[in-house]
Amino acid sequence: MTNGADPNGGSDSTAELQLTINQAFEVASTDVLMEGVVDLGGVEVHLGGGQYVISKPLTIPDIGGGNVVIHGGTVRASNSFPADGFLLEMATTTLREEWTRVNGRLTESLAQPIYENVHLHDLLLDANYTGGGILLLNPLRVTISNCYITHFSTIGISVQGGHETLIHSSFLGQHITSGADPLEHTFSGTAILLSGNDNSVTDVVIFSAQTAIEVDGQANIITNAHCYNKASGLGGIGIVIRKGATLTRILGCYLDFTGIVLEETAEIIISNSFFLGDAYVLLKAIGDSPATVTGLNIAENIFHGNNNGVPIVQLQGNFSDIRQTCIDNNSATGMVNRCTRARATVTGYGSEWTVDFSQRLLFPSSIAHVHYSFYALPGREDVTHNSSGKFFPLHALHSVTSTSIKVTSDTPINATVSIYVDQSFQDEDTHDSFQPYLSSYL
Repeated sequence: MTNGADPNGGSDSTAELQLTINQAFEVASTDVLMEGVVDLGGVEVHLGGGQYVISKPLTIPDIGGGNVVIHGGTVRASNSFPADGFLLEMATTTLREEWTRVNGRLTESLAQPIYENVHLHDLLLDANYTGGGILLLNPLRVTISNCYITHFSTIGISVQGGHETLIHSSFLGQHITSGADPLEHTFSGTAILLSGNDNSVTDVVIFSAQTAIEVDGQANIITNAHCYNKASGLGGIGIVIRKGATLTRILGCYLDFTGIVLEETAEIIISNSFFLGDAYVLLKAIGDSPATVTGLNIAENIFHGNNNGVPIVQLQGNFSDIRQTCIDNNSATGMVNRCTRARATVTGYGSEWTVDFSQRLLFPSSIAHVHYSFYALPGREDVTHNSSGKFFPLHALHSVTSTSIKVTSDTPINATVSIYVDQSFQDEDTHDSFQPYLSSYL
């Protein structure tokens, strides 16, 4: 039932579709989900495969409700659609006013959620380059699936406050393209904005936008997202984690010629992802003071570049106090590997062996731990012997300067020295009590 809306898109159907949504939320029920959220029993707004044109956002009534499904059709913005509007807006009038007052960043709201368990699926939303696709203000357990959202000028899906929104199995793009678009340099807008906590984005493809996914809240997870929205070389960003958005996990994603920007470097995981076309991870310090790096893990990823000498992880700004951090076990083909843990082996005759890790380590002047092994090669007799007659040279870690390690022995000898370094301190470590781990293999 769509109350006489035009399924062929020949006339404006805003009033008819809004009436249909209002009627769905007026279904009589004495049951509730969360306190104050009426259980509407799974009522459906079925668009019946129609293609509808609207001139104003479709909104959820202020009375709210839960256990609702809206699905099965196409909604397009008319040429007169407001530039600051979204095709579907789940928000009360009060929340909409608050969201406007804070310039569209409603990370946290003290308001009680008024809608819960709303499912939007099998929809094509065309914003006609005027406005956005879906706006959720203070949502609770909302699911968006099997949607195609395009031609947005602002944001495809904006999640503001609330928590536990699930976005999956969907396609988003400002321009409809399959890559290598001659207008790629003009792409703008953001496909998905998570400005709330505990949300999940999985199995999505973002094929055009200035930014594919922007995270502004905590404890969000992004899995199996394919981002080829706009190449980094053209100013595009695949995924950006804003300052304060800790506890973010990016797993199994495909960054296709577009990278990841971390403005937050505390408690972030990037793992099992694929970076193509010189795409890289940028750690970006915000503010004048050095940024701390705590609990950052970038590991088990594949980076495949074009032999342009691009490092897989890069720094912008100053960083200090590296703790509980691991950037290691990434493979780099056609790019320069950077890590916080490095290994090297040197062999030769002498009394001093030096390894410079500056081309491998990420941070320019930070080594927290050193472990080395010293193997005295047989064949010379001009060294100290132990009781069994084996070579037993005295050796020690001589110096640790920035990213360089020197090991010395008390006498010249033919030896192999293997060195392992880690730039990250653990909680029990202190900077003024450096205790390198030493071992010898004779």
